[in-house]
Amino acid sequence: MNRTVKIAWGSVAVGIVVLGVKTLAWRMTGSVALLSDALESIVNVATALAALLAVHIAAQPPDADHPFGHHKAEYISAVIEGVLIVVAAVLILNEAWQAWADPQPIVAAYTGLAINLAAGVLNALWCWVLLREGRRLRSPALEADGRHLLTDVFSSAGVAVGVGAAVLTGWLWLDALLAALVAVNILWSGWHVIRRSVGGLMDEAVPESELAEMRSIISANADGAVEAHDLRSRRAGSATFLEFHLVVPGAMSVDDAHHICDRIEAALQSEMDGCRVTIHVEPEYKAKHSGIVVL
Repeated sequence: MNRTVKIAWGSVAVGIVVLGVKTLAWRMTGSVALLSDALESIVNVATALAALLAVHIAAQPPDADHPFGHHKAEYISAVIEGVLIVVAAVLILNEAWQAWADPQPIVAAYTGLAINLAAGVLNALWCWVLLREGRRLRSPALEADGRHLLTDVFSSAGVAVGVGAAVLTGWLWLDALLAALVAVNILWSGWHVIRRSVGGLMDEAVPESELAEMRSIISANADGAVEAHDLRSRRAGSATFLEFHLVVPGAMSVDDAHHICDRIEAALQSEMDGCRVTIHVEPEYKAKHSGIVVL
């Protein structure tokens, strides 16, 4: 079991614990804002399960039916997470509307808030783990899970402040208003999760900063070639696919050209983890006098 899958299993476990704690806080107080927080935790568990399935599939090696690997399974998971976030927001808005129409008193507020706060602290710690490891392992599923959990942390903090204010002032409508704000917040989160995932499914190029680094590595390791052009890139989960044309002198032997390609590939894979390189060699008369000039 690789580290990505282990972290995904951890997300499921943390999500179930947090859901139980937040449900207890809601049952003690009757607060619709705390109910909205608990409903969001149900989505956390569902998205953690989706992420677990996705990283398990993505970790499978290439096969005859999937020669480029299974990396895009993580993007599908992230899209599912975004959809579930939207569903949760709709459910929360419905609860908020009912509470607005018929406000209910909040009981055992401070005990319930203390319990909810404990769940929020656990979420914050795990969110930090997910975002750090998601970036390090280049896992869209873990990053999407972490970003969603981050909105849960902020919304839990806002709910705690708002419920406390509702109890102190006696303004019960604050409870419903906070639940609605939680729904809007996670809708915003869902949009960003879906947007990032669709970009991966649509084979967006890697960021310009990474392309600049790739160009520099190619230029520094292509001694003997003339130029490199028509560089194209895309990302699929933890893998980055890069292809370009390498122009060499027309009289150069196939063996020498192959050695240059090997040197460039080794440098790219050493500097950029998960980089898959395809190089098309061309004779000198194909030079475009643009693109990457060999140092």
